[in-house]
Amino acid sequence: MAGSAYGKGSGSAKARALRRAASRLAKGRGGIALIGMTDATRLPDPLKALDALPAGSALVWRAYDAGADAADSRRLAARARAKNCLLLIAGEPKLCRRLGAGGLHLPERTLTRRHGAGLGTITAAAHSEAAIRAAARAGAAAVLISPVFPTASHPGAATLGIVRFAKLARLAHALGMAPYALGGVATGADIRRLAGTDAAGVAGIGFLLD
Repeated sequence: MAGSAYGKGSGSAKARALRRAASRLAKGRGGIALIGMTDATRLPDPLKALDALPAGSALVWRAYDAGADAADSRRLAARARAKNCLLLIAGEPKLCRRLGAGGLHLPERTLTRRHGAGLGTITAAAHSEAAIRAAARAGAAAVLISPVFPTASHPGAATLGIVRFAKLARLAHALGMAPYALGGVATGADIRRLAGTDAAGVAGIGFLLD
């Protein structure tokens, strides 16, 4: 995904450190290296999530988790623009258009649906080769591949591991999409394990928490 120069709003120290490490994965290609996500249980407040992100990052707002107050939605969209962050609305194309958000994030279950034009950057969630191919057909510019490592959001769930993630990331890259590692990527050491996997960056929740 294309990015631009970092604007105001430095974000949390934890997220800044992770962005610096994630930026090295792209091997100088530029673009967005860090994608934060809201979560109904761990981080439901999108404004808090956005404040924790470094400028020039992206935020996937899972607006369907808690509803969307009109005034709060407008405030979030305005703050994202001021901070030079790409705001991606998960699974809500109508809200995406209404806010003039940066783009739409497609949960894997929605990859077979047609969403029309005027939605900005499209990203998608994927857990398998079939989902990655579906994301490409849906016109996604980037795909969030998960879960790479054990994650607090889904304790006990099976994980992809580095080898499987690398295979899926290579497929995404070959299909013209930027692959992002999602799930349990919380430290610089986690990111170093992703070196050589074609990952364009990382996504998650934990690095936005205090």
